[in-house]
Amino acid sequence: MKSSAPYRTGQRLQLEGGFALRLRVNPRARRISLRIDGRAGEAVAVAPSERRLADAVAFARSRADWIVERLAARPAGTALAPGATIPFRGVTVRLEASGGAGAARLIPGPEGDRIVSGGEGEAFARRVVNLLRRAAREALAARTEVHLRALDLPPVVLTINDPASRWGSCSPVARSIRYSWRVIMAPPEVLDYLAAHEVAHLVHANHSSAYWAVVHDLVGDHRPFRTWLRQHGPGLHAVGR
Repeated sequence: MKSSAPYRTGQRLQLEGGFALRLRVNPRARRISLRIDGRAGEAVAVAPSERRLADAVAFARSRADWIVERLAARPAGTALAPGATIPFRGVTVRLEASGGAGAARLIPGPEGDRIVSGGEGEAFARRVVNLLRRAAREALAARTEVHLRALDLPPVVLTINDPASRWGSCSPVARSIRYSWRVIMAPPEVLDYLAAHEVAHLVHANHSSAYWAVVHDLVGDHRPFRTWLRQHGPGLHAVGR
């Protein structure tokens, strides 16, 4: 029998305030919530069940002014094109075209590092992203291993992807950790905190005081790193948009 619910998870609506709203069901959610997907340029309404999606739409309509304000305040996108500058390991690097079809490579220099790549248009951008993903995998694998050894834990399956807003996730049962490649643009100590954050979830699958004590044992005071991601994370998610 088909559901009689007027809305479905994954549906996108254009609401009166002139913004797009994406609907999402999360069975683990305890209440209706709203967040801004800066990369997609839309609001996301989350409900604990499909039956509650109508309530989520109503809630979004009641917060239309807040949504419009947040969407307007999101960082401008940065195209991955020759001449652009992007953050890499906490410093600014310039993107340059090399001609031909060669892979992107990092070239250090006295006046600053450069990422030089072949390809044009989307091909150029794809090569730059491939370099960033490789660098992220190498750095995150190394720091994950350090924190696993510190807690005397066995290896995990590590995956690099590009989630809309999250920086990482951990599945203790599957012994797997997923990271966003975009954290390679952050300072190394922020990347290290992210690795510690996810590895600590192998010990405590929550954000209890015991969990944060494990994180503190691994990286010390984690609050500056969390603050950095809150303040600068939207800008990293805008790179390539």
